[in-house]
Amino acid sequence: MTPPEPAETRTTSPAVGRSQQTATLAEIAREAGVSAPTVSKVLNGRADVAPATRARVEDLLRAHGYRRRRAEASRSPLIDLVFHELESAWAMEVIRGVENVARDAGLSVVLSESAGRLTPGRTWADQVAARRPYGVVLVLSGLDESQRALLGSRSIPFVVMDPAGDPGADVPSIGATNWQGGLAATRHLVDLGHRRIGAITGPSRMMCSRARVDGYRAALETAGLPVDPGLIMPGDFHHETGYRRGLELLRRPDRPTAVFAGNDLQALGLYEAARELGLRIPEDLSVVGFDDLPVARWVGPPLTTVRQPLTEMAEAAAKLVLDLGRDADTPAATRVELATSLVVRSSTGSPPAG
Repeated sequence: MTPPEPAETRTTSPAVGRSQQTATLAEIAREAGVSAPTVSKVLNGRADVAPATRARVEDLLRAHGYRRRRAEASRSPLIDLVFHELESAWAMEVIRGVENVARDAGLSVVLSESAGRLTPGRTWADQVAARRPYGVVLVLSGLDESQRALLGSRSIPFVVMDPAGDPGADVPSIGATNWQGGLAATRHLVDLGHRRIGAITGPSRMMCSRARVDGYRAALETAGLPVDPGLIMPGDFHHETGYRRGLELLRRPDRPTAVFAGNDLQALGLYEAARELGLRIPEDLSVVGFDDLPVARWVGPPLTTVRQPLTEMAEAAAKLVLDLGRDADTPAATRVELATSLVVRSSTGSPPAG
């Protein structure tokens, strides 16, 4: 038996022809070459529809002006939180922030990981459409056009936190002042008297990583110091890479007297490289990280780092996605950046004499 058609609203525009304005779901089903129950499944976000079929039906629904009502009663009490990787204390700070907001709103959090990909797979999008959460927060990742369209057709808002690339003017996002943070970290080392300052960057495909190293370069250029490409090592924000790149930098005959490690995990890897080579921090080598994870204050010596307000960023992203879910007309700033700040501890000092 054919299930009843779901509640929907139909919108039209002057550009839409009369046949489109009066089309029924049965007519859309015939045009798509599927059954009416299949169209009903797509409208209801059911997962048991082939991706190609779903995409064809979605295109026709949009062409005919169908969209689901933004009825809170039809939503699951969930926020979907999506990471490109989920394996560090960094992620725990983000989870804490989203959980704080979800708890106050009486919601739960669903965690997903895209295994290092900057865009979740299509299966994930189908699962989210079927769950109908209040909204989605994506961390260091984003959505492709078909995924955006699928969530849009289900009236599921999403916000990107620390987007990997330019999310687009129509995508609300929450970030931090990464360029300013890189500038402050490097300027601190320059002010201490360092002239050979290395850097271990994050992935070049990530906007936050590029901004930090651009801030590093700007600080050197402002101080009249050359930017030596040989002192800039590509990294990936992982502890192991900080160790390996640190060994490369510190084994140079003209090794740097200070290193901006790009994030705290790479800074801790650099600590191990310095220990292995018999170098003392900060007597022989000054180190600055980025993030101010809880571990930064407990390592020996405590790490000078740039505080990125991760918990506050996550809270802002979760609050925004809930605001968008409550009111489709809620205006969203296209890009909100929270301030970073330098936290000076014991891992930085004057360069060694001579």
